[in-house]
Amino acid sequence: MDLSFLTATEWLGKPAWMWVMFLAVVIALMAFDLGVLEKRRKRKLGPDDDGVMGVGQSLWLSAFYIAIALIYGAWVWLTLGRESGIEFYTGFALEKALALDNVFVISLIFAFFAIPLKLQRRVLLWGILGVIVLRAIMIGLGTALVTQFDWVLWIFGAFLLFTGIKMLRDGDTEHDFSSNKLLIWMKKRLRITDELHGERFTVKQMVNGRLKTFATPLLLALVMVETADVVFAVDSIPAIFAITQDPFIVYTSNIFAILGLRALYFALAAAVHRFKYLQPALSLVLVFIGLKIFYSQIWGKLDPAISLGVTLSLLAGGVIVSLIKTKEEPPMNEPPASV
Repeated sequence: MDLSFLTATEWLGKPAWMWVMFLAVVIALMAFDLGVLEKRRKRKLGPDDDGVMGVGQSLWLSAFYIAIALIYGAWVWLTLGRESGIEFYTGFALEKALALDNVFVISLIFAFFAIPLKLQRRVLLWGILGVIVLRAIMIGLGTALVTQFDWVLWIFGAFLLFTGIKMLRDGDTEHDFSSNKLLIWMKKRLRITDELHGERFTVKQMVNGRLKTFATPLLLALVMVETADVVFAVDSIPAIFAITQDPFIVYTSNIFAILGLRALYFALAAAVHRFKYLQPALSLVLVFIGLKIFYSQIWGKLDPAISLGVTLSLLAGGVIVSLIKTKEEPPMNEPPASV
């Protein structure tokens, strides 16, 4: 088979073989996680096992995904140069930190719909698959805008400054899903069962002698999780484009940060209250990246090593302060379950 076209063809500024290799790595990781590890876990289930991934396994799997991302970043560095390598690591660190904030919201969504741990795995699986496709679309649109209209970066910078300052000012915000407009709309437009039906997102039920399709609370939870990612992407996409406009670096760093989200969720959901000071650190990172855009547009590009150093320092500081300040705090109370 002649594969020379992979080296001769470019897609979004990079040889096609680089994109093919990246997709192969992603597919292999998902097959390993969802295929090999899932089958091995099911074989070991006892009669009273609910099938939930343990914290120990979650931490090891999260560490595995992070290690793969770091190795991939080293390959990017060697293949595309120092600047691209540093930009990949900066983007990955930022997206991983934003994923921690996403974990908090996802845990609240599951608590609101009273989704048991053993069913949360299915929602997270489909959620991550949806995120991969959704981020590709949003990054593609962002690339087109930045390529055609350079002034869009000024808007991104202003938006990041506004978002970062707003996050610092508002602090922790309450999430009242009962007044969520999308949830209210779904309740008005869809037939919804009062209870869960295992792993099923929809079920058939008899209504006036005819079978009708009903959505289950599990489907509502999935839609809310996907919507939450859209909200987070609105912050993360401009932030990553402030670091680099290379669509290959933007997308690969995004996806590597997202791939381990399922394992990260089960490792941190119960202890997410320990990272309460990460949000102010993230706010400062967004402010810094917003200012970086204005600096780059006026005086020239800032050394990527400075961006990486500042980003890692702020995030590490937020994590360390959180762990020290919340050492004696009890686990976060879950909100009452409701549909």
